[in-house]
Amino acid sequence: MGRIEPSVSVVIPTFNRPHLVAWAVRSALTQTLGAIEVIVVVDGPDEATSEVLRQIHDSRLIIKVLPGNLGLAGALNAGVNQARTRWVAFLDDDDEWFPHKLELQLHTARQSRHPYPIISCRLIDRSETGGSIWPRRFPNPNEPISEYLFCRKSPFWGEGLIQTSTIFTTKELLKRVTFKNGLRRHVDIDWLLRASTFGGVGVEFVPGPEPLLVWHTEGNRNRISNSTDWRYSLSWIQANGHLFTPRARMSAIMTWVSEKAAREGDLNAFPLLLQEANRSGKLTIGDTLLYLGIWLIPRGLRRRIEFVRRRRNSVVKLGLPRK
Repeated sequence: MGRIEPSVSVVIPTFNRPHLVAWAVRSALTQTLGAIEVIVVVDGPDEATSEVLRQIHDSRLIIKVLPGNLGLAGALNAGVNQARTRWVAFLDDDDEWFPHKLELQLHTARQSRHPYPIISCRLIDRSETGGSIWPRRFPNPNEPISEYLFCRKSPFWGEGLIQTSTIFTTKELLKRVTFKNGLRRHVDIDWLLRASTFGGVGVEFVPGPEPLLVWHTEGNRNRISNSTDWRYSLSWIQANGHLFTPRARMSAIMTWVSEKAAREGDLNAFPLLLQEANRSGKLTIGDTLLYLGIWLIPRGLRRRIEFVRRRRNSVVKLGLPRK
């Protein structure tokens, strides 16, 4: 019997995390959609990771070791260039997919009316305090993606979310709108905002409440996105203001950036960010109360409230086992 040509290319960027990436790769190779290729892009010489990957004996696994460190965007672009299929999905090296994830996303993509669909899905956010199913809602019809991602009504995350390991789209779109090199943070959000402005693009979700992957945020997993640098985030928003609606730009500063600044304990940011947000649009009472809550409620108390909320909506048992 001849080799079955793949329908979907899975791109997994990694560097210096051999045991984590092995779990991610296995979750991709055990998908119910078997006609796939799994491209692991090792971002620079890393013998430990290469050795672990060589122990996974599956002809669908492709190991691409870059000659030097290109960063996340460069590794993602290299994986896209290697892909042989029309459809491409991304998987962070410390996340895991449930078995039906690709099959359901491919079905949703094939039914899309958009020439370049971006298909996302719900996920389980797993942390030390439990697990929650995010996002809590899907985008409304004609809702700008910047407002879906950044306009929040509560101090808790998860209202609107598209995370890297949920992204499933066409190779053609990824070649036309590449990941931006040189970014230390926000590579996935930057791409989503730019891609959403491209003609023929539509953001859709796999319908239903079922989460299709586990996003591991517990512990110190050495993720750039887990560290804080509010000045970098603010500069990124200022440089890309054209990708935001005024409302989304204001909300991103009032919540997303201010949370980072509050976590860093930089009180000098309080008036600066309030002033910057006010330039973007008219602040409502709700915006102001949310901003004050982020700054004035002690982080320990917010963590306890979050713990209670997570316990009420706990989905830890749905998580994939980890040895």
